[in-house]
Amino acid sequence: MPKKDDTNFFEQVYAIVEQVPKGRVTTYGAIAKSLGSGLSARMVGWAMNTCHGDPRIPAQRVVNRNGQLSGKAHFGTPTRMQELLEKDGVAVKNDTVQDFAKRFWDPAIELAL
Repeated sequence: MPKKDDTNFFEQVYAIVEQVPKGRVTTYGAIAKSLGSGLSARMVGWAMNTCHGDPRIPAQRVVNRNGQLSGKAHFGTPTRMQELLEKDGVAVKNDTVQDFAKRFWDPAIELAL
């Protein structure tokens, strides 16, 4: 479980996720790597689990390294994450982003971190 001193890291994660454009997705690991914590993908996941309900953070745009909707259980219904992604213009089949390589948005490159 995250500790109180993780708040700053979480805010950094949210600042990146807010910038993921519609129609694109990123990964927990790519966010962690862009923040200089390549081994902290799990902590990025914790951050994402605590932000649901905050309309400024498009949490649906963060998937696992294989493009799978590994965080879908935190969206209220089993299909809500997919519905939000499809609304963004991202095709999903069998809980996996289609054309994942084409849709992938790397914050380290896109934000020149």
